[in-house]
Amino acid sequence: MTPFPKLKGLIAAPFTPMNKDGSLNIAAVGPYAEKLVGQGIAGVFICGTTGEGFSMTPEERKTVAEAWVKASASRLKVIVHAGHNCREEAAGLAAHAQDCGACAIASIAPNFYKPGCVEDLIGFFAPVAAAAQKLPFYYYNMPSMSGVSLPVDSFLHRGAERIPNLQGVKFTHNNLMEMIQCLNLDGGRFEVLHGYDEILLCGLALGVQAAVGSTYNYAGRVYAGLIKAFDSGNLEKAREYQSYCVEIVKVILKYGGGVRGGKAIMNLLGIPCGECRTPINRFTAAEYENLRKDLDAIDFFDKI
Repeated sequence: MTPFPKLKGLIAAPFTPMNKDGSLNIAAVGPYAEKLVGQGIAGVFICGTTGEGFSMTPEERKTVAEAWVKASASRLKVIVHAGHNCREEAAGLAAHAQDCGACAIASIAPNFYKPGCVEDLIGFFAPVAAAAQKLPFYYYNMPSMSGVSLPVDSFLHRGAERIPNLQGVKFTHNNLMEMIQCLNLDGGRFEVLHGYDEILLCGLALGVQAAVGSTYNYAGRVYAGLIKAFDSGNLEKAREYQSYCVEIVKVILKYGGGVRGGKAIMNLLGIPCGECRTPINRFTAAEYENLRKDLDAIDFFDKI
């Protein structure tokens, strides 16, 4: 199989826009895509953790995928998260992603009945990846959400034998030693998409070329400055940018984390993402007021 081109730059993990009644607000995807393009974002990783993929039906996820492919108009690379606890549903989502024009697929490990070893994980993913064999497949490694902590380098090395389109891993973990092992594996064959926004500088220092994150939705220019400073050798400036990004994350954590707080920020910025689906509770008017004050305190609206 011809090697797939590797991704570069910032890839936003979009929030799925929803109406007040919890239904999809597909009309908001177009303006959302324009905002990301305007920030210099290279792609989108849709229907993952930030996109509340597991809170949607497979048909809703397909609708969202179609909307992002259409809105991106080849300006953003669209990576579709096809993860599902039912392998057949995951394969269906992967096949649909290929059919609708996505650039790549990814999948998190099943998180109710969990794979007990690397071979179990490979066996689960192989038919999913095969359903979209023309697209690169990324393992979405996020132990904090999946509860699966199998060695990623072993999965990549052994998985490539049964998954010809295995491209790499979305590495949402702070085990930087394991990240190094994945980057160096088989002569740098596999791609590592950095997944923790607040330590992007660490990933860049180790050699990652692309990163996926929720805060890139609204602070893409800040992270672009970080990357530019790093590439020019100005580590002091790069650290300043990274430290500011940590301040943003600290604010978000006060309001329930990246999905809940992040959607609220997008609403404040004029992109109607609505509320999160249950069991994540709705943002109150008082919280919006306090969130704006906390963001003003770090000059957020001026710096982004």
